[in-house]
Amino acid sequence: MFETKSGIFFVAGLAFFAFAFLSNALVPALMYRDVPEQTAEQVVNGNVLFQLEDLAQRYPEAFRTAWGDAPVEEAAAAEWYVKTGAEALREGRKIYVGEGCWHCHSQFVRPVSNESRRWGPVSESPEYQNELQRPVMFGTRRVGPDLSREGGRRSNDWHAVHFFRPTDLSPGSPMPEYPWLFDGAADRPNRRGLALLVYVQWLGSWLDSYPYYETYLPSDLKDVELPAAAAQ
Repeated sequence: MFETKSGIFFVAGLAFFAFAFLSNALVPALMYRDVPEQTAEQVVNGNVLFQLEDLAQRYPEAFRTAWGDAPVEEAAAAEWYVKTGAEALREGRKIYVGEGCWHCHSQFVRPVSNESRRWGPVSESPEYQNELQRPVMFGTRRVGPDLSREGGRRSNDWHAVHFFRPTDLSPGSPMPEYPWLFDGAADRPNRRGLALLVYVQWLGSWLDSYPYYETYLPSDLKDVELPAAAAQ
């Protein structure tokens, strides 16, 4: 068998499979085995804080119902912003997964077919070294665009309308409507809707190309040093 052409191809196929497994699975695992996995609190950066304050200003009643008001005392307020951001990110990711968003939107920019020209920088392993990337959502197809770099590209109002009724912004879109994320209209997101907005706006927020600022602080915290997790 192994002396025939089909046998040679069979062995070669097994060899290439083994090589692909080693290079794409074991090697990265060994490279990053000593790198601690970040928590949601540790990935709350200035860009996430920007989005939190933006949502609080756009939808004050809904935001207050979902997470209350920041404490008056500045040090406590700093801790509150980080805790609220992490809570929103965790909940937003669960909703993203539960609603099946990953069926049509991958979160992995591949180094092929000029993908970086369409979606942004090719994804790198360290980006997935946090709890919000478990399990990863690389995907095998894209009915909609890759969302790895979606954060900050559009306003929260745009995303709210898009989740409420996608065809209002993208005529002919196959994306389903998500009215249960709102209390009646696109300008009235509930807690689940707000959390999903925070999560989507977080995607790619760790990149220098994010349109806001890594060092951003909410307006009531300009003179406060945030916990190290959010200041990074």
